[in-house]
Amino acid sequence: MGRPHVEVADVFREYGQTYRHTYRSSMSLEQRRVMRAIEVCRTNALGGHVDRCDQCGHQVISYNSCRNRHCPKCQNLDKALWREARRSEVLPVEYYHVVFTLPRQLAPLALHNKKVVYDILFHTAAQTLLRIGADRKHLGAQLGFMTVLHTWGQTLMHHPHLHCVVPGGGLALDGQRWISCKKGFFLPVRVLSRLFRRLFLEALEKAFNSGFLEAHGVLAGLSKGDAFQQLLHSCRQTEWVVYAKPPFAGADAVLDYLARYTHRIAISNHRLVRMEDGKVTFAYKDYKTGAVNRPVTLQAHEFIRRFLLHVLPNGFQRIRYYGFLANRHRAQKLALCRRLLHVPEVDESAPQNESDHRRLLQALIGTDPSRCPRCHDGQLTRFALLPPTPSFQHRPHPRGRSP
Repeated sequence: MGRPHVEVADVFREYGQTYRHTYRSSMSLEQRRVMRAIEVCRTNALGGHVDRCDQCGHQVISYNSCRNRHCPKCQNLDKALWREARRSEVLPVEYYHVVFTLPRQLAPLALHNKKVVYDILFHTAAQTLLRIGADRKHLGAQLGFMTVLHTWGQTLMHHPHLHCVVPGGGLALDGQRWISCKKGFFLPVRVLSRLFRRLFLEALEKAFNSGFLEAHGVLAGLSKGDAFQQLLHSCRQTEWVVYAKPPFAGADAVLDYLARYTHRIAISNHRLVRMEDGKVTFAYKDYKTGAVNRPVTLQAHEFIRRFLLHVLPNGFQRIRYYGFLANRHRAQKLALCRRLLHVPEVDESAPQNESDHRRLLQALIGTDPSRCPRCHDGQLTRFALLPPTPSFQHRPHPRGRSP
């Protein structure tokens, strides 16, 4: 896939300064940092290095990446490295994709209380799966799963939902055997939905009563107890969406899907079509008409506003593990799962050195990054380092080659 004609960074460089000036009172520090990181990513502002061909002397400048998790250009290599690290964790069983979605009534409250509400979403969705999985009427086993938070829809509107990838089975509660789900069926989504709704609203009410929820501006009315109770009542009358997709077809499909979801951001650069006359056009999938690709055009400031809706609080963990995949005992529990499933031990080492990274990068871009792009015979070797610019006040130079 070639370099896109328009990037999110181009929109920020062209319109970001006026956006920051116009909306400076409503922007968070995290949003400002994300905008600046994306603007200077892979430019001379961050420094870089010069490689020189040992045959023809051709020199290639590569600028450093910002490594911000919201940056569209900094995900591909990280995604490949993460995928390799997870390879040893995939078990030879069916895997299911379960999605927990918040009702639209709660989206504004979540947007203004991201950390509190998103934490509740993680905790209650996980507790829902763990409780129903452990119930002997359904499976009677301890599940293990990964959860990933997404907060956007196809047109960048706020749409908080949680993706869970779950093996089709779990450890017996006594830890002595593996219990598999019925083939092609995970857990009843109606039961999951009802428990999720109850647990979430109980936790939300507790957070409100403890003073952890903020209700300012358009939400000021919710600061009154009666109004908040009306919101809870409305949510109790709503059918909450919990969706379980059919099982994946094999371990590679699971890994590809996991990597795609864990490192996805609100919009990729390749969805951007053009930027002109103060407007940005990008493609989206219209699922109401069979996932047909359609263009949507927004004013540049509206595009930036929607993008920044999905900036997470600093330090917030958007990927979390539960059950037998919880971080504190993942290695031991996975070893037990493999033993009970009668599968051999696997090499759990992840690529760490430069040659491993180069191999993955070559697979991503389709060419050897160490090969000279001019003569195609020589090898590029590090020739000089480029320090970051002393100040980011000046407009960064055009994009260099990706490091």
